[in-house]
Amino acid sequence: MVPQCYVFEAQTPAHQLSWTCYRRGHYEQQRSSPPPTLCSDTEKDLLKVSLNQLQCHFTWTPQKEAIDLDDMKQRLEDSIQLDVKYQARSYNHLAFINCLQGNCEEAIQNLKEAERILRERHGDEFEKRILVTYGNYVWVYYHMDRLEEAQSYLDKLETVCKLFPEASRFTAMIPEVYGEKGWTLLTTAAQYYGEAKECFTKALEEDPDNIEWNVGYATALSRLEGFSGTQVSHKSTESMKQFRRVLELDPDHAEAMVLLALKLQELSQEGEASTLVERALQKSPDLPHVLRYAAKFYRIKGDVEKALKVLKTAMEITPNSTFLHHQIGLCYRKKLMPLLKHPLSKNPKDPAFQQKVELIKLCKSHFKNAFKPRPLTFIRAQLDFAGICSLNEEFPEAEKIYNNLLKLKDIRPENRQAICLQAGLFQLFQKRAESKAIAHFLEGMKVNYNSIERKKCRENLERTATRRLHRNPRDSEALGALGFLHQLDGKKRKAVEYFEKALQFDQGNEEYLSALCELRLSI
Repeated sequence: MVPQCYVFEAQTPAHQLSWTCYRRGHYEQQRSSPPPTLCSDTEKDLLKVSLNQLQCHFTWTPQKEAIDLDDMKQRLEDSIQLDVKYQARSYNHLAFINCLQGNCEEAIQNLKEAERILRERHGDEFEKRILVTYGNYVWVYYHMDRLEEAQSYLDKLETVCKLFPEASRFTAMIPEVYGEKGWTLLTTAAQYYGEAKECFTKALEEDPDNIEWNVGYATALSRLEGFSGTQVSHKSTESMKQFRRVLELDPDHAEAMVLLALKLQELSQEGEASTLVERALQKSPDLPHVLRYAAKFYRIKGDVEKALKVLKTAMEITPNSTFLHHQIGLCYRKKLMPLLKHPLSKNPKDPAFQQKVELIKLCKSHFKNAFKPRPLTFIRAQLDFAGICSLNEEFPEAEKIYNNLLKLKDIRPENRQAICLQAGLFQLFQKRAESKAIAHFLEGMKVNYNSIERKKCRENLERTATRRLHRNPRDSEALGALGFLHQLDGKKRKAVEYFEKALQFDQGNEEYLSALCELRLSI
């Protein structure tokens, strides 16, 4: 018998979650496993009340739509193989992903491995570190309709929580719980980096010298600073101070070295940065995270061949890494760009032409391998792929990608602006469709987020609209666009003037009428 699918919802202060766990006939494959315990809806409802109070992956992690499950599973399996120190953490997260995919028996095995590792390696801290694992056990058994086992782990949680004075019946918000939650959110999706940072902050309040949480805090800060709309000081950054703090606690922490080096590179402090990268590669020549960040450093520095050498070493260790594929694609694109300006690169008989063709092929291959497992989250890789298609005059393919990206919802604001910017530029220069370009630039401008992409949307919008007005003073679309820009700048009377002119030539335009009404009421 193929069990039915089970649906559950869990609410936390940050998220309203809704997941579906599909069994996919797993009990037919696992004949030795016990069948699900029959239970009444009342029993499940009563247990559900307790489940929603737990602190574990099932109540932390964001909407299923924000996760590329296969890619996440691959990354966690790579982490388990290569990062022995934090295997328990990865097994916990992997159990959650397996449950979402319907592999509940595998999820239980993952949790058993996490529990075994915690007993063997953290015996003196076992009760502090087992809380999340026990919570995950409860949820997985709940989905399997094995409520007796779910209740038994709930009882274990209650017993452990009695050891902590500030704990509630089933929850103890201690540094170990905050730390694991922080790493989970940091691993999941970019929109949760801010919440991850807050988790590490709380963990460090009670244990300021913990290396694991200091690294997590520094990484969250660094990623947040990397977003286009975040202000970065040119004297120092919070993350730089934090990475230096990690190196005070652990002078051999190679990943902290390369991440600090990338920050120093942003501030043109190349000398110290190069020394840190070389030291990191000596300390951890086989650690994929160190290799990939070192390669990024060399690519930005302009040493593309060294970057490629390091990346290919990393690919031998983690051949399915989407990040590595993207970085290799960026390296080949850096080699390609000067060739496009080569006068002989358009001559099929010249070696420059053949080299150009080969580099385009390599770029497309690696960019595609980067976003194929992560179509919802690796937006930049798709934009890079579309850009190469456009350079190679594969316009239908590029346009198809832009159209698909423009339909995406619930993505980070700077990603939305980047899509609008690149789609607008494509329409402007490749398709010669100024109206569509203006519409895309306007959409990017309307995303209220201060970023480089938004600034470029504005520059292109203003330039295109002004050029059209010079050609045709009755162009309502150009007048409306400039009206919007004046409205954005707080120049209300000038904005009114432009919207009134736009309505003379496009009577009844609801967008212009609405903007005009709003402006008149505010003056």
